[in-house]
Formats: sequence, structure tokens, C-alpha cells
Amino acid sequence: MNKHVVQSIVTIAIVCLAAVAHAQTFPSFKPMRYDERYDFLKKDTGRTTYQRTKYTPLSAGGNTYLSLGGEVRYQYFGVRHEDWGESSDTEDGYILSRFLAHADLHLGSHVRTFVQLQGSTAQSKPSTSVVEENPLDLHQAFVDITSGETGIGQFTFRAGRQEFTYGSQRLIGVRELPNNRQAFDAGRIILQNKTWRADALYSHTIKAKKDIFDDGLSGNVRLWGLYLVHTNVPIIQNLDLYYLGLYKHHTSFDDGEGRERRHSLGTRLWGQRHDWRYDIEGIYQLGSFAGNDISAWTMSCNTGYQFSHVRFQPEVGLKTEVISGDRNYNDGKLGTFNPLFPRGAYFGLAALIGPANLVDVHPSIAFDLSSRVSWTVDYDVFWRYSHNDGIYAPNASIIYSGENTTDTFIGEQLATDVQYAPNPFVLLKAELTWFKSGQYLKEAGPGKNILFGGCTATLKF
Repeated sequence: MNKHVVQSIVTIAIVCLAAVAHAQTFPSFKPMRYDERYDFLKKDTGRTTYQRTKYTPLSAGGNTYLSLGGEVRYQYFGVRHEDWGESSDTEDGYILSRFLAHADLHLGSHVRTFVQLQGSTAQSKPSTSVVEENPLDLHQAFVDITSGETGIGQFTFRAGRQEFTYGSQRLIGVRELPNNRQAFDAGRIILQNKTWRADALYSHTIKAKKDIFDDGLSGNVRLWGLYLVHTNVPIIQNLDLYYLGLYKHHTSFDDGEGRERRHSLGTRLWGQRHDWRYDIEGIYQLGSFAGNDISAWTMSCNTGYQFSHVRFQPEVGLKTEVISGDRNYNDGKLGTFNPLFPRGAYFGLAALIGPANLVDVHPSIAFDLSSRVSWTVDYDVFWRYSHNDGIYAPNASIIYSGENTTDTFIGEQLATDVQYAPNPFVLLKAELTWFKSGQYLKEAGPGKNILFGGCTATLKF
């Protein structure tokens, strides 16, 4: 094991032990750190040192205050037959690290500014991409101007560099994996009341680069849209309705390459009733690609039942998806679904395949071994939806074409993970994934089976 691996493991141990030693009872951290509010500490006259970092009053009344926070994450990965044998394996594996630090300044109840830095490194990895290694950059920097309560709710205008996440993150997520999170330079109007939230947005993607403070606008990609969430709906509980528009100056699919203008119309029904949970989503896409028409779609159903009165409260889940691919080459139409900016680990930590031209069936079972330990086992089977289209990576880039084989069976994936959360600040996770290649992968490339293991240590503060 090389010295970088040893140094990183020692760092992880120190960070985790320090966090455990100083853990305090506190509200859970939000997935989007700018959603956290700490002005409830205004009335607490005996704030600890840590609480003072979360709430530092800058005015006599305490309505102007500064809140600081961050995250440190280390991940060790070992892979056998990476990319089904296309890439060389590293003998000792490799380590990805990510650091996030933010400052949230509230200037009274109507104005706030949020700034976040992001840095990521990769050790012992022969080659890296900009989403794996980017030493230091301005990740978020935006201003909120918020109205008082009106008859229909509260308005917020947000302008600047920011993260987005919507719904189940099938189309827009924060890209937790592989390392760098996705950001946009955007203007957004948010209307929110007790049962409705409506977001209208227009944005340019941020193009990551490998040097310090050099990330910038990508003129190649724009995203805009409207996203509505209605809660407390009779019978169905929760409803999402949305339209998202995408423009790419140049992009590639198995059927060709060129300019893309795509419109996504979607709806999502989700909720939980007693021990049942459900998440059903349908999306239709239209537009143009390289002068040809787009007609693509997807349907997803994710359900689960938890045996809450049984020891370890096992939850049995089943997720199925059908995601369109292109029917025929060079027919003047494109049927390949574009997942836009989905969460990075769409089908697990190994992140081997993206949601395009795919049919998958994904049963799982999860156990709460204790209040701090959970264990999950899941099994996923993949087929190509169309034999005249290839398979795609999570970032929608083509992995293998469909031109050289008509077989549709991609393979099967068995994965398991154990999570341990000793306190609200620390999360430790170990995962193992085995992917057995199907006939399509064996005909399109080396088709070797993949064994992927990973350990993650995350500290939030």
C-alpha cells in the first residue's frame, strides 16, 4: 500500500475520532447546505463554540448573522477489470477526497448571500477527469432577495452560481459522484407556501477545469424550466409537474452528433402511506437534434414496503424503469432519452451505466441493524431497450455502440453496503459491487466481469 493511501487513512481516522469526541445534539444537515437555518440559536445565550460557528450575530437584534460550515469526504476505491477490462487496474486502488466550505450571511430577514468553495483531489489514479480532480474553485456564490408573506406565499429571487436538485434527481441532481458537485450560473424565482412550491429558472452550466479558480461558464450548455411541487394532495399525497429545456451546441449519441435542443415534460407521484412508499414518474422529451426530430420517453416505478414491527425493520423494495433508445439509425429521428444532469450514482456507487436506452429491474432489501447501522442488498438486471442504440455513461456519453451486435442483455449487478452513523456529523460507509457482463458487453468490448469495492468517510460540520 503506497504512502498516499496510508496518509489518507490516518487522516480519516483522526477526523472521525475528533468528530465523535465533540459530537453534540443538533438538527440534521440538509442535502443542500444553503437550506439550513440556524437563527433558532438567537435565543440561546449559552451557545457552545461549535454553535457560535453556526450562528454569529452581527447586529444588536441578531437578525443579521453569519453561519459557517463545511464537509470533508474521503473515498477509497479498489476495482478489478475497470470499464469491463477497457482500463488498466491500479494495484493498490485509489483515493478521492473532497472538501467543501461555506459562509452564509443573512442581512436581516429579506437578504442573504451564500458562498461555497470546493476542492477535490485524486491519489494513485493513473488518469483523472475534471470531475475527479479540481484543487480549489468557487462552487457557489449567490444572493437571495426574499419578500414578506403575500396572499399566495413567499417569493425568493436567487441570482448567481448555485446548485440545483429536483424531485428524485432523475433529471437534475447535485452529482455526488464521482467527486465534484455540479453547479450552474443561474437566475431563479421561487414561490413557496404551505402546500405549493414553484421554481422558474434559467441557467448556464459551469464547466469544471483542473486549475485553481478557473471554473467558468459553458456557452455550450443551457438549462431552463419550471418545476412545481404540490403536497397534501388527496389520495396521491404529493405531485410534481415540470418542464425543463436543454440546449447543447454540440453533443453526441450513437445515431450521430450535432446541436441539440430538447424539451422534457414530466410528472411524478410520490409519498408514503403506513409502511408503503411509492415514487412513480413519467417523462416525455421532444425537440431537435442535428436537424432531426426528438421523441424520447421514460417510465419509472419505485416502491417499497417496510416490516416495521419485525426485528431490524426490513424493507423490501422494487424499482423498474423503461428508458427509450433510438429505434433505427439514420432515419431522421432520435429516440434516445437524455437524462440531463442526474445524480452521479444512478445505479449504485460503481456508477457504470447511465439512464438511456435501458430496461432494468431492481429488487432490494434493507435492514436497520440498530439506530446507527443499516445494511442494504440489491440486485439489478439490465437490457438495452433498442438493439439499434448503444449504452451510455451516467453523464450521457456513449460507452459502446449498438451497431456491432443485436443482443440486448447488458448484464446483472449485485451490490451491498453497510452504513454507520455514530453521530449527526459522521457517516462511514462500505460498499461492494459485482457486475456480471452479459452477451452484449462481450460482443461490444472485452466484456469482463467487474468487482468494485469502496469505503467512504464523511464529516459534516
